[in-house]
Amino acid sequence: VQPNNYSTFYDDQRQNWSIMFESEKAATDFSKQVCIAKCNSSPVLDSVLYQDLLLGEGQGAERGDSLEVAYTGWLFQNNGLGQVFDSNVNKDKLLRLKLGSGKVIKGWEEGMMGMKKGGRRYLIIPPAWAYGTQGVAGRVPPDSTLVFEVEVRRVKLVKECSGSDGQSVSSRDSPAPSPVPSSDGFSAD
Repeated sequence: VQPNNYSTFYDDQRQNWSIMFESEKAATDFSKQVCIAKCNSSPVLDSVLYQDLLLGEGQGAERGDSLEVAYTGWLFQNNGLGQVFDSNVNKDKLLRLKLGSGKVIKGWEEGMMGMKKGGRRYLIIPPAWAYGTQGVAGRVPPDSTLVFEVEVRRVKLVKECSGSDGQSVSSRDSPAPSPVPSSDGFSAD
């Protein structure tokens, strides 16, 4: 998805195509459907599929970086979105995670690599990269493929150094403004 409601993609012959949509929502919805179509056309889903909906700004997140994320998770049922099983979008608290710490499902660890502050991404995660054969009692049935829409609201980069004025600055700082005040060492720049 590109600014001004465009999407671009390559076909099998590596020819570049562009489509202009009437609205940002139409462009985003199209991109989500492309991701679902990729999933449905895969004989075996053995890795995380993702589609960027909004790229964001600044340096992409790497292993060791901390993120604060708004998300919604759906069960993938009948070749499309099923019921929502988890979301923090309408809650006051963002999910905090450190990439590579093993505190979230493996599909998130992999699917969020490279995301930038302000970025939104659509993830389709196979069972082996999610909750596997055990599922989550009362919420996620065993062997469930999951779909998430995630938005990175804040980033704290792991590589920090001291600037010439003595203030801590990140060598990979993100210039996008933060929608929430800085706290807990997260960069608000």
